[in-house]
Amino acid sequence: MGETILIEGNAAVALALKQINPDVVAAYPITPATEVVQEFSEYVANGKVDTEFVAVESEHSAMSACIGAAAAGGRVMTATSAQGLALMWECMYLAASLRYPIVMALANRALSGNINIHCDHGDGMGCRDSGWIQIYCENTQEIYDNTIQAVRIGEHLGVRLPVLVCYDGFVISHAVEVVDVLDDSEVRDFVGPYTALNSLLNIDNPISVGPLDLQDYYFEHKRNHAEAYKAVPDVVEDVADAFAKLCGRHYGALDEYRMDDAEAAIVLLGSTAGTVKDVVDSLRNQGRKVGVLRIRMFRPFPAEPLVKALSHVKAVGVMDRHAALGTYGAPLFADVRSALYGRCSMPVLDYMYGLGGREISMAEIRGVYDELEQVVKSGATETRIQYLGVRE
Repeated sequence: MGETILIEGNAAVALALKQINPDVVAAYPITPATEVVQEFSEYVANGKVDTEFVAVESEHSAMSACIGAAAAGGRVMTATSAQGLALMWECMYLAASLRYPIVMALANRALSGNINIHCDHGDGMGCRDSGWIQIYCENTQEIYDNTIQAVRIGEHLGVRLPVLVCYDGFVISHAVEVVDVLDDSEVRDFVGPYTALNSLLNIDNPISVGPLDLQDYYFEHKRNHAEAYKAVPDVVEDVADAFAKLCGRHYGALDEYRMDDAEAAIVLLGSTAGTVKDVVDSLRNQGRKVGVLRIRMFRPFPAEPLVKALSHVKAVGVMDRHAALGTYGAPLFADVRSALYGRCSMPVLDYMYGLGGREISMAEIRGVYDELEQVVKSGATETRIQYLGVRE
């Protein structure tokens, strides 16, 4: 059995990495993810793990080293944030296309400019089409649990895709929370030994990696990648069931809160869901039929479960912690609206909030529910795209 401890979000990632004991971790520190690799490097230096820790000169080099280690047959993990992820862009697509189950912790942070080290989801949204699985966490317990589950999800033989474990920078990366942790042996038994496919070090089966792929096969390879994505939702549920048997905590693609009879619902990602749940409880005590739907697995997007969860709702407000410039609404809004199109007829509103770490208040969230309920009554919406909490 494990124990209950007080721990920061970044330290929870480092602890999970220590218990998983990957073959290679290649990383370059960047705020607010720095503590992940800093603390993990101490585990390496103190002989707590067998991991080869590769200190590189940039995030592009970090992901390049991760890809090389994965090609050689290793279980590989890393961490980054914001500009660090942006510098990995080229390599992110390569890792996914090569079907290497690298696991990366992403402490979500605003992208420059101007320079800002605080939270929004611009970094994760920027690589949403790169082919990585994306899982978003609400709290530190989930950071720890999702990091462990991500290994088993990505390495599943029906998937073999890299996984991003995303969590809000500073909001929970540096927040100390009570977390139930497992024993090292329980974690290692859960993730199991790593089975490499097509290793460069297998001299009996020589292969090439990253060859030129022009008109003859590039399209088919991308189609094959899309097919691999289809297996992910079932694998996520299977891994969630196995994890629940181990510790009693279950995580699916979605987290529904007081949604059974909700007429107005907020859909969102990340730690703000905890605050929205408190608002929902307060409004429920007033007899108002409101709920919140947190999307845990953002990629592949859980369209069918989302439609099912929202099918009875009369108005939906999507809260996007990212500003999409030059398009109609931010990415989560676009995905939700696309999934509902032709299936449900309720109005869907987008609220962009929290950019660069801007605080979101309970009063502002109540205001969203007020507006959604007014839409339910009147059936009319003046503005579908709004900025919540900005000084106009």
